[in-house]
Amino acid sequence: MLGILRNTLLITLLAFTSFSMASTVDDARKVVEQTTEALLSDLQVNRTLYRNDPAAFYNAMDNILGGVVDADGIARSVMTVRYSRRATPEQIERFKENFKRSLMQFYGNALLEYDNQGIRVLPEVKAQGKDRAEVRMEVTDNKGVIYPVSYTMVRLDNQWRMRNVIINGINLGKLFRDQFAEAMQRNAQDLNRVIDNWVETVARTRAAQEDA
Repeated sequence: MLGILRNTLLITLLAFTSFSMASTVDDARKVVEQTTEALLSDLQVNRTLYRNDPAAFYNAMDNILGGVVDADGIARSVMTVRYSRRATPEQIERFKENFKRSLMQFYGNALLEYDNQGIRVLPEVKAQGKDRAEVRMEVTDNKGVIYPVSYTMVRLDNQWRMRNVIINGINLGKLFRDQFAEAMQRNAQDLNRVIDNWVETVARTRAAQEDA
C-alpha cells in the first residue's frame, strides 16, 4: 500500500497549488482543475532544471504550495491534542516548516517522474458543513490502473485550503499521526527531538517504500 501511496500522492501536490478566493464548494472543484493544469505546464517547462537542481525544485514546490496547505491545522492534527497542547508556538511553527519540507523532499522525485498520466476531477463536490468540503479525483497511472483520491478542504478567510488527503483508502492524516506517535515513543517523549528529526523520520518511510 505504501508503494501506491508514493506513486499517487504527487497528485495531491498537483491539485492544491493555488486555491484562489472561492465562495462555494463548486468553486473549489474548478480551482482544482485549473491549478492542476497550470502546475503541469510549469513542470513541463522546467523539468530539466528541476532534475539538475532538486533544491530549487523543493523550493519552488514550497513557494507554490505554502499558501494553500493548511499547515497549521495539519501540524496540530499530526501532533494530536495530546502533544500540540504541550508545544510552544515556536515548536508548532518549527514542526510546520519541517513537515512541509519533508513532503517536498519525500514526493519531489515522484512528481518529476509524472508523465501525462490521466487525471479526472469528479463533478460532484460533497459539502461537509459550511466551511468544509470533499473533492474527489481519479488518477490513472501509466499501466491504466485507476486510483481514487479524496481531498478534505477547509475554507479559511474565504480561501480553500487542503487539510487532509485519502489516496486509494490510505488516510495520510492518520499515517502521519501514527508516525509522530511512534517517534515520540522512540524518543522518550522528547518533543524537540521528534520535531528536529521529523524530516529524517519521513525519509526512512520513503526508503522503506522504495525497498518494498
